[in-house]
Amino acid sequence: MSRFFSSKFDALTPYTPGEQPKILNLIKLNTNESPFPPSKKAVKAAAEAAELLQLYSDPTASVLTAKMAEVLGVEPEQVLMTNGSDEILNFAFMAYCDEKTPVVFPDITYGFYPVFAQLYNLNYEEIPLDENFRIRVSDYVGINKTVFIANPNAPTGICLKLSEIEEIVKSNPDNVVVIDEAYVDFGGESAVCLIKKYDNLLVTGTFSKSRSMAGARLGFGVASEAIIQDLNTIKYSTNPYNINRMTMAAGIGALEDEEYTKTNCRTVCQNREYTVTELKKLGFEMTDSTANFIFAKHPSVSGEEIYTKLREKSILVRHFTAPRICEYNRITVGTKAQMDRLICAVTEILEER
Repeated sequence: MSRFFSSKFDALTPYTPGEQPKILNLIKLNTNESPFPPSKKAVKAAAEAAELLQLYSDPTASVLTAKMAEVLGVEPEQVLMTNGSDEILNFAFMAYCDEKTPVVFPDITYGFYPVFAQLYNLNYEEIPLDENFRIRVSDYVGINKTVFIANPNAPTGICLKLSEIEEIVKSNPDNVVVIDEAYVDFGGESAVCLIKKYDNLLVTGTFSKSRSMAGARLGFGVASEAIIQDLNTIKYSTNPYNINRMTMAAGIGALEDEEYTKTNCRTVCQNREYTVTELKKLGFEMTDSTANFIFAKHPSVSGEEIYTKLREKSILVRHFTAPRICEYNRITVGTKAQMDRLICAVTEILEER
């Protein structure tokens, strides 16, 4: 760090993104990207938009917002499109957490939550998951703090029921509850339907996973009109042209091809269940994931060893070092061929021992 860097960030530990290596023939199963290309409609729309890159993008993203609202079954005034879901999560930390309003989230969850909390010098609490890596709903009922919950959770992939989400939202009427649904399209139950009933609920989502647009950086939030107005105040005070023309156009194209998205999600779910079955035959233990990844450990081989040896075989998965989960690896669900390669490689690793 330079000598000019503000001391207020001395304790800040930045988020660590998943590795993005440039290795030929690598099977990349570490960052939960889609194994499928984006919709052809999205690609075509983005290419056409590139012809007008000399002009600013629409700061209101009006066409994209209207289409997103149509797909979700809400009003355009209840939607805000953002530069990835990280941006709207950032807006929520800025808007609804301060010295009078602490924030709470699970101890094992999306790694950006504690980073945002530290960045804004917030009073935050990390509530431990239970012994089965599940969120205890009772821990959040009436907690009177701003709540952030990833549902399905990451990296565990475990999902809360809609009734459980509603219990948390209903019991905290004077605080915003943020439900991060980055992985909901792979088997979870969305809480978007609850925004008409509760004015303290913010649901966030992304195009990175189910819509194959991780490289485009497009996310969204759905909430009451008043909450969206709050978040727009933050947006227009930081980055009014937050979505570029090509991404905006690609997003519209993707939303006009929802059947393609649904087909890909079904395939990922099938590949996930196939891989879970095969890994169990090899002795692996795993959480009940409803996401596009598997969270698995082997009783006789360390998580680090499996990660290292898979990398030597040109297969990259995500290994975590936190004590409670250091024996686990998070494995993105890819194509059937990729998962067969993974299973073969793991079998070889076990046989070599």
